[in-house]
Amino acid sequence: MNSLELFAGAGGLGMGLCSAGFHPVGVIEKDEDCCETIRQNALRGAKQMRGWKLVGTDVKDVNFRVFEDKLDLVSGGPPCQPFSLGGKHRAYEDSRDMFPEAVRAIREIRPLAFIFENVKGLTRDRFRNYFEYIRLQLNHPDVRAEVDEDWTDHLSRLERIEVSSVKGGLHYRVVTRVLNAADFGVPQKRERVFFVGFRTDLGIEWNFPDPTHSREALLWDQSSQGSYWDRHKISKSPRFYAARDAHISPEQRLIPPSLLPWRTVRDQIADLPEPETAKTSKLAISGHIYQPGARVYPGHTGSPLDEPAKALKAGVHGVPGGENMIAHRNGSLRYFTMREAARLQTFPDEFIFTGSWSETMRQLGNAVPVRLAEVIANHVGKDLSAFRSSKRVQ
Repeated sequence: MNSLELFAGAGGLGMGLCSAGFHPVGVIEKDEDCCETIRQNALRGAKQMRGWKLVGTDVKDVNFRVFEDKLDLVSGGPPCQPFSLGGKHRAYEDSRDMFPEAVRAIREIRPLAFIFENVKGLTRDRFRNYFEYIRLQLNHPDVRAEVDEDWTDHLSRLERIEVSSVKGGLHYRVVTRVLNAADFGVPQKRERVFFVGFRTDLGIEWNFPDPTHSREALLWDQSSQGSYWDRHKISKSPRFYAARDAHISPEQRLIPPSLLPWRTVRDQIADLPEPETAKTSKLAISGHIYQPGARVYPGHTGSPLDEPAKALKAGVHGVPGGENMIAHRNGSLRYFTMREAARLQTFPDEFIFTGSWSETMRQLGNAVPVRLAEVIANHVGKDLSAFRSSKRVQ
């Protein structure tokens, strides 16, 4: 199955898609640091980047008509700063809002399906109408805004079309949902909103995959009934999560949860040694370098070892404090190294990031966890493959 990746960033979403069997005919990203990260990993033979055709340009400058009716999937993460909790919340007034370009790509390419993702902040009450505007544009990408038509007037026109019995032109069945990456085996409580659409003529009624992991299962695993602490060879005294047995009913203590436990920071980085300083490092583990300067301030207290990490953040001017720190039981804390942060985003250990530590953390903070992308892409790819098979039989 072929695809086109927009707003590729460091490649997390695209790598997950490739693992699920999609092959990009193009990967578009304008940020030079992200482009260099993709180039370097492609040169190093990164399995999930084989055959990537990187186009280092602004999506606004791309003529999508050359791909018309030739692609199974279009994917991407339009820049999220207009909707991010850490941003200025300007939404449709922000020139960085790239959803209009995402809609243009769907209109001009007419792919069988698409996957777009963005920050959870897009679903806030303040942006409720604009969220619906994005969804309806993706439903009816042929219904373009008229010259000098305000977006709210365009929204009203789209709403009338949506409830009418006549829906001509290009039309997609779109489903949206906020997903927590921790619910799918990512060691990070990272919530993102996904837009997934299938062209209606395919007759596919798609739904998001069910979670495979849960907090309740983690609590059970860390209770006296589970094996979490023994698995990590932790003695009884530091088992501070054992007090959470009180959150598990007597019936739950007897029956193991049906889902797998959330993966924790400890699960993901326990086999890494303590990071070295840049002066002493022999670079045995790429990017596993100690970064000084971590500190606590209100609302930023680091990620406990025995929970999924807090969502890594890119920051507006450098790296925020608490979201990218690890908090030890003894009260000490430090920044995650690049390698630790990459593991929390489920990038493979052989994957490298170019640029300074703060630039690397920006790329990671903006990325889609590779595992989460793969789970969704597998679910989409399964239905597309079934459709292709049915067409061949006919």
